[in-house]
Amino acid sequence: MTSNAPAASPITGGWVLRRTVRRTVRWLVPGSTLIAAHQMCEVAVPVLIGIIVDRAVTSGSYPSIVTWIAVLAAVFIVLTTVYRLGARMLMTGIAQESHWLRDELSARALHPGGLPSASTTGTPYSAGELLSISTTDADNTSYVIDYVPRVTGAVVATVACGVVLLTIDIPLGVMVLVGIPLVVAGLQLTAPMIARRVEVQQETVGATSGLATDLVSGLRPLQGLGATGAASARYRRSSRVALAAALRAARIQSVHMGLSAAVGALAAMAVAVVAVFVAIDGDATIGELITVIGLAQFLIEPFSLLAIVPSWVAEARASANRVAQVLAVDPPETTTGAVSAPGSGQRGGLTLRIDDPDRGIDLTVDAAPGEMLGVLAPSARDAVAVVDALSGAMDGPGYAVAVGGVPTASMSVGERSRRLVVAPHDAHVFTGTLGSNIDWMGGADGLGDAPALDAVLAASAADDVVAVHPGGLAHPVAERGASLSGGQRQRLALARALLAAPDVLVLHDPTTAVDAVTEHTIAQGIRSIRSGGGATTVVVASSPALLAAADRVVLVVDGTVVASSTHAELATTDARYREAVAR
Repeated sequence: MTSNAPAASPITGGWVLRRTVRRTVRWLVPGSTLIAAHQMCEVAVPVLIGIIVDRAVTSGSYPSIVTWIAVLAAVFIVLTTVYRLGARMLMTGIAQESHWLRDELSARALHPGGLPSASTTGTPYSAGELLSISTTDADNTSYVIDYVPRVTGAVVATVACGVVLLTIDIPLGVMVLVGIPLVVAGLQLTAPMIARRVEVQQETVGATSGLATDLVSGLRPLQGLGATGAASARYRRSSRVALAAALRAARIQSVHMGLSAAVGALAAMAVAVVAVFVAIDGDATIGELITVIGLAQFLIEPFSLLAIVPSWVAEARASANRVAQVLAVDPPETTTGAVSAPGSGQRGGLTLRIDDPDRGIDLTVDAAPGEMLGVLAPSARDAVAVVDALSGAMDGPGYAVAVGGVPTASMSVGERSRRLVVAPHDAHVFTGTLGSNIDWMGGADGLGDAPALDAVLAASAADDVVAVHPGGLAHPVAERGASLSGGQRQRLALARALLAAPDVLVLHDPTTAVDAVTEHTIAQGIRSIRSGGGATTVVVASSPALLAAADRVVLVVDGTVVASSTHAELATTDARYREAVAR
């Protein structure tokens, strides 16, 4: 399913809702028809009871009583069957649409061009906000598929009741066919206010949910910085704003629902009272009176539903607006012409230049083609700056990265991601299998290039992770890798980065969660698998095993490269280096 709208139809919340209805029509039309049939059967129940009273009970004919009770039972069977079938179709449509929306939103969020930006502020959405939109808002938007058949059924039921009442007494029928639509229309006057307040509520609750997700995801760094108190205070402020918005929306919705219930009950009472007078005047039989009273009671349900629809639609529209804001942002182009095939052409080395006086960083780092370069930065600030600059997370006039002499800024997103891969310190592991977390391009269970995969597993020591789990590469992995240890997650992430085989691979502290023996194995494995063919490797770490495996190590102190040599020589001649490695 595509999220692109025609040029004449910009992506808006209304467009998203209309498209939802269009592309689920195969479930929506039959489902709505069956729900309408269910409502017709509901209307038929009091009518049949009235007939039983007039034609069977009053006549005392037992065969007639049995016959009409059998008809009533058949109606109940049809009533139950059509409702179950209709509800099943509609739930299928809701689930499918929700799935399609999540797919579209996830694809946009994971686009290599970067996260989409909010149209109101121009700033990129946080991961938590995108998670909230692709789950809660996607579900709320798909619920419009449930509202359409409900409204259809309510309208059908109201018209059917009016027609039946017209056959009994014309004023009664007119009260239903004319009076109820007028009252419902009057109640819709509050719809704009409900829509505004619900939309504000959705936005604030979504922002708060996103903030909560971000805070939980970054809990460890916050604890390390001692910033959990400030983060908690920020969440409390956001939560109070969301609570106030929710209370305002609930207040207007409760008033509207109260009025709807009261007016609906009064309308039913009015119909019943008129029916009693009609019966007293002799214009209606006892059976017809029972039918009218039953229909009056039944009308409360469709009347209340029609009155509360604005609140439902407002909630769906608010969520659809948030979905539209993400889908409407066109991602950057991923190609700017032909992209060479992997492994073809000059692989080249790496050049990094940072000149940022505000951050106090002034350094140049060069790695020759085929070189394994170690970067030791005792200050976490310097290490993160190097990694962020290489990944593109930190850019600007003072930042320049080139691979093989070609600035990455002039490369397409696809070419850059092929030639330069930066594996962050955080080992991101996803729901799936061990294989799908390593060979994500080759198949769900790592069914790509088997020899290359075997070599990568050995180099990253991930072969031990695969060996200890039943099913091997097909062993399931829980959400966020909760079923794996920190070291196992780190080795899977390293294997994934090595299997990508880019021209330049940057690794940031890839072995902090493994033991010393495994760390030494990994260091030698990285050197072995990345040697030859001009592939360049940069390891930003303080591990002696990794730095010893490097061809050369640069020492960065206070944002400047202060030394460059082999690990053995620096460990012998530079006290600052010895101190940093010994930490």
